[in-house]
Amino acid sequence: MSLYDDAVLVLKNHEDQGELRQAYLDHLAAHPDGVWKACADGHITASALVIDPERGGVLLTLHKKLRMWLQTGGHCEPGDASLEAAALREATEESGIAGLTLLPGGPVRLDRHPIPPPCHRHFDVQYAVVAPPDAAHAVSDESLDVRWFGYDEVAAVADESVVRLLEATRARL
Repeated sequence: MSLYDDAVLVLKNHEDQGELRQAYLDHLAAHPDGVWKACADGHITASALVIDPERGGVLLTLHKKLRMWLQTGGHCEPGDASLEAAALREATEESGIAGLTLLPGGPVRLDRHPIPPPCHRHFDVQYAVVAPPDAAHAVSDESLDVRWFGYDEVAAVADESVVRLLEATRARL
């Protein structure tokens, strides 16, 4: 199965956010290259909120280009077999944490947002991953910083999209 086919299947099975979900499916129907960064009209991205439910913590990355505290994530790559694989790869690369596990149940949320050129727009498929106990994190080349925040601290440092992702993730735990 191609990454495009996986994205369509994942979105068709995502029962929440009906109108936004349909916008993603319409975008992919109009853009067979819609999972790749080269798609100038916007493209699918995969992200993952790194959580430690035992300590009530969330690992956020201070994005180098956007200078915002965000969940880990980014563009799909040719070696990604699925959106889940892309989200897990991005989370591992950007957090430096080995042994992350995807929270069951598929994507937690969808979030479409504008991005500075050349990307213009991301159709982000958002997952959550659980960090192993006492996970050691590291700052990647794509980040200025990586830091744990308590659930109650996230709203003070991150935008509403991250807060909504955290709320949806906590509801699934």
